[in-house]
Amino acid sequence: MPATSPEQAVQQFSQHLNDGNLEGALALYEPDATFVPQPGRAVYGLDAIRSALTGFVALRPKMTGEIQKVLEAKGTALVINKWSLEGTQPNGTPITMGGQSADVLRRQEDGTWRVLIDDPWGAL
Repeated sequence: MPATSPEQAVQQFSQHLNDGNLEGALALYEPDATFVPQPGRAVYGLDAIRSALTGFVALRPKMTGEIQKVLEAKGTALVINKWSLEGTQPNGTPITMGGQSADVLRRQEDGTWRVLIDDPWGAL
């Protein structure tokens, strides 16, 4: 189901990760999007984002989020989302992480929303 609001796009991202649906999560990004898989390291474009998200999906995560703020202007939105993730590393060790993301989304010509910049650590 296409995301018809910035909030819905962010919520769908979490659901796709929880479901292990890498392609569904990736479909929420614009082709030239930027993603920050860890603080201080950005990747660009769908191939690099796919590679980075593969690591998150491998954790078999349970991700939750609470949207804190949405600011929208002329088809561009800033979404601040407080999130947490619990998963299991490949060696079986549990992992917990969280943060407050700063995501920039853009309305597409068909009225759906896609992520242009995804910085899970951006609002800290």
